[in-house]
Amino acid sequence: MKNSVLKGILGAVAVAGVAIIAKKVIERKRFVRGIFNEYGIKEKSPFGLADKIREMDEEQYQELKGKFKKEFASRCCKKDNTCEA
Repeated sequence: MKNSVLKGILGAVAVAGVAIIAKKVIERKRFVRGIFNEYGIKEKSPFGLADKIREMDEEQYQELKGKFKKEFASRCCKKDNTCEA
């Protein structure tokens, strides 16, 4: 009895973990897709983004870099706002 209950609990935790990971992946995709749309990048690949960055002036590049830093740094920072990356 105990073994089957433990398996059920572990199964539920695994399903919840997969759901959380899927949610984070969807949020990240949505952010990147928004960047592509905002800057008018038609080729939805890292190469299209790199081509657009080459065309940007320094101010636009710093703005884009700030957006990526804000989005992805917030995911790795600890409570004291320090990042190990």
